[in-house]
Amino acid sequence: MSDTESRAFRTPSWARPVPEEAGAAGRVLLGAFALATALDLGSLLAGWHLGHVLAKPLLMPLLVAYVITRKAPRLLVAALLFGWGGDLALLFDADPAFLIGMGSFAAGHVCYLVLFGRGRTHPALGGAYALALVGTVALLWADLPADLRVPVAGYSLLLTAMAYRSSALGLRAGLGGALFLLSDTLIATGVADWPQLPRPDFWIMATYVAAQYLLATGALAPAQAYRRTATQGMHCHD
Repeated sequence: MSDTESRAFRTPSWARPVPEEAGAAGRVLLGAFALATALDLGSLLAGWHLGHVLAKPLLMPLLVAYVITRKAPRLLVAALLFGWGGDLALLFDADPAFLIGMGSFAAGHVCYLVLFGRGRTHPALGGAYALALVGTVALLWADLPADLRVPVAGYSLLLTAMAYRSSALGLRAGLGGALFLLSDTLIATGVADWPQLPRPDFWIMATYVAAQYLLATGALAPAQAYRRTATQGMHCHD
């Protein structure tokens, strides 16, 4: 057995790609994801709550199905599914649902952090994210409900770490991480009862869906490049 084959054999199950489907199926699923996104955002702009309730639960499953056709790492699939869990929880307007949703998103951020690995990131970017974290939490703290202050602060730390580390996979994933941070910051300002933009739910969902799409597609490229290198290495040892 060659070194490359040996490394592939030792790859943990969570890092192995799921089976690839036909390319046409991926295009259909991506188109369905785009249509569901348009329906959801259009419903929010129009104030059609039922349309949002129907479209939002479809978004992450369609994105998951698409990335599976692209042989996505299992950790990426898990991160998106935890995002789906958060989406469903936040459809309910209650504090327990908010905490459950935040916990599900937090689990997704952990999956993303492990997926990003130890790739290099710029120290200056880390400093900027650290300042943003401290400043945002400090400004929001007094206006947050007392029982949500510590959970929101802890979640914000994890989210900011994910956003910063996402840049290790390149500009696309890094932009996705930044948009995820922006989306959740908009949610936090709403919880703190700060003044909001018109149609705040639209901006929250627009930045969130864009974030998940950019993170997912940004994570696919390095995984596929690794598989191509591994495959070429195995062929060289044939």
